[in-house]
Amino acid sequence: MHIRHGLIAAAFAGLTIAVGHVAAAPSIVRAQQPQQGQQPQQAPPVQAPPQTPPGQTPPPAQPQPEPGAAQGPGRGGRGRGEGPGVFPAMQRPLADPAVLERGRSLFTATCSACHGADARGGQLNGPNLLRSQLVLADKDGESIMPVVQNGRPERGMPAFPLPAEDVKAIAEFIHSLTGASRGQGAPPESDAPPPNIVVGDAAAGQTYFTAHCSSCHSATGDLQGIATKIPDPKTLQNAWVSGGLAAERGGGRGRSAGPVGPPITATVTQPSGEKVEGRLLRYDDFLVTLLMEDGSVRSVAREGDRTKLEIKNPLEGHRALLAVLTDKDMRNVTAYLVTLK
Repeated sequence: MHIRHGLIAAAFAGLTIAVGHVAAAPSIVRAQQPQQGQQPQQAPPVQAPPQTPPGQTPPPAQPQPEPGAAQGPGRGGRGRGEGPGVFPAMQRPLADPAVLERGRSLFTATCSACHGADARGGQLNGPNLLRSQLVLADKDGESIMPVVQNGRPERGMPAFPLPAEDVKAIAEFIHSLTGASRGQGAPPESDAPPPNIVVGDAAAGQTYFTAHCSSCHSATGDLQGIATKIPDPKTLQNAWVSGGLAAERGGGRGRSAGPVGPPITATVTQPSGEKVEGRLLRYDDFLVTLLMEDGSVRSVAREGDRTKLEIKNPLEGHRALLAVLTDKDMRNVTAYLVTLK
C-alpha cells in the first residue's frame, strides 16, 4: 500500500515538472527574439585585403588549384614538362651550362671509369652516385669535395688533388644527372638509341653451340628462324640462356601464374613394380604428387629406398650451363643466334 502511494506521488511530481518546462519554453523563445526598438545583432564585418602602399607593385595573385587537382610537385624530373621531381636533389636549380659542360668533361676524364658515364657505376665497380646519400645531401660540393680530394683508400678510391672550382663543377654535373632522372637513382632520360649488345663473334658462337647445345637443339630444327621470332637481341639472349623461361614469363602484373617452361616429368616405380608417370607437381621424402594425362592428380607414397623416383627436367642442361657459361661465350652464342633468320 505504501509502495503504491509512493509511485502515485512520483508520477504527479514528474507531471508537474513536465508542465513547468513546457510553460517556460515560450518565455525562452521570447527572450531570444529582439525587443521592439532594438537592432538585431549584425554579423562581424569581413576584413578587406591589405592595401598596397603607393609606389609599390602588388604581389601576383596565387592561382587557386582546381577541385580534385593534384597538389605538390610532379613526379617527373626536369625536362619532362611535369615540373620538378619529388626529391630535393631533383628540385635544385641547374648551374650555368658552361659549368655543367666543364663538369661533364672533368667527370668523364676522372670519374667515369669507376662510376660510369651516367654515374650509375662503371667497369671498375664504383658505386651508383645517383643513389649515394652523400651526393643527395650535397648542396654545393661541400660533401663531395673531401671525398674527391682525399679519396677513400679503405674502399679503393684514390685521391684526386683537383682545384675546388673543378670539384664544384663535377658536383654540379652529377646534380644535373640527378635532376634529369625519371626517379631517384634512375638513369637520366636520353634520346639516344639503346646500346647494341651484339658484340660477340658469330663464328666462335657457332662452334660453342655445336659443342654444348646441339645435342638438344638444332639451327635447322627447333631454333630455325629464332631471330625472326625474337627480333630483339637482348630478349633473345635472355631467352636462350634461361631455356625460354625469360621469354615466357614476360613482365607486368597480368602474366600468368601457371607453370612456366617445358613440363618436368617424373616416373615413380613402386615396390610392387608398378610405374606411375606424369607431370611432377611436388615431391618430398613421403609423397610424390603427379598430374596425370587425364587431368587428375595422384599422390604416390614413398617407402624409402624401395620406391624409385626418376625426374626428367628438360632445362637441366641450361641450369648446369649457368655454372660454366662465361660472358664471352654468351655474347658469341648470341651473335650466332641473331643470324638464324
